[in-house]
Amino acid sequence: QVQLVESGGGLVQAGESLRLSCVASGIIVSSFTMGWDRRSPGSQREPVATITSGGDTNYVDSVKGRFTISRDIATNTVYLQMNGLKPEDTAVYYCYVRGAGIRGQGTQVTVSP
Repeated sequence: QVQLVESGGGLVQAGESLRLSCVASGIIVSSFTMGWDRRSPGSQREPVATITSGGDTNYVDSVKGRFTISRDIATNTVYLQMNGLKPEDTAVYYCYVRGAGIRGQGTQVTVSP
């Protein structure tokens, strides 16, 4: 059974940092394109970042230069390092396996002005 478990969300002030973690079981994260997306109240789900099996990364324009997606093969974990957080980054962040319909339960990120 495939499971993705996110953690690391929280309440921070603008300009601060958080690192989200997504621990995977039942799959090998380096064998798939993994991603993070987010959803804020009243908004559509927004893709944030992806990392391919080859290690190529891609980001939505609004987070380029501030967020970094990475993975640790030893722990089968995908990370999202978020620096310079802004209030508009407030959302529930989800880890997912692209194209497989698999996502985690989400972790809340709240950024105060």
